[in-house]
Amino acid sequence: MKRILVLCTGNICRSPMAEAWMAREWAGFAEVSSAGIGAVVGSKADPIAEQLMSESGLDISRHIARQVEPSMVKEADLVLVMEQMHRDALLKTMGWATGKVWRLGHKEGENVPDPYRRGRPAFEFAFDSIRRLTRSWNGWVGVA
Repeated sequence: MKRILVLCTGNICRSPMAEAWMAREWAGFAEVSSAGIGAVVGSKADPIAEQLMSESGLDISRHIARQVEPSMVKEADLVLVMEQMHRDALLKTMGWATGKVWRLGHKEGENVPDPYRRGRPAFEFAFDSIRRLTRSWNGWVGVA
C-alpha cells in the first residue's frame, strides 16, 4: 500500500477534492491524505467543494483543514501538489523530500488553479483537472 499526501494552499478546496477522488480511484492501491502549505487550520472544506463532491458521490463533509508537517511528508511515499509554487515552498523548508514531491500535473506541465472565492465554475474546472491529471499517476500507484 502506497501512502500519498496531497497538498494545496489552504486545504479547504483542491486538496480535499483530490484526496476524496484519489481515495476512491485508488482504493486498495493507495492510502491518500491531504494538508495545506498555508492551511486554514481547523476549517471545514469550502461549501462549493463539499457540494460538488457530494454530487460526484464523494463525502468531504467531515474534512478538517490541517497544516503540512515534516512527519506527514516523511511518512508519505509520494507528495502531490497542485502548483509549482507549492513544491517550491515545501522544498524550501523540507529539501530532503525532493525526490517524492511532484506537481499533480508534472507530466502535462500544468498547475491546478485555485478556485477559492472564484465561484462554482472555477471549482468545476479544478475538479475536472484533478480527475484528468490523476490518471497520469495510475501506473505509479499500480492501477491499470
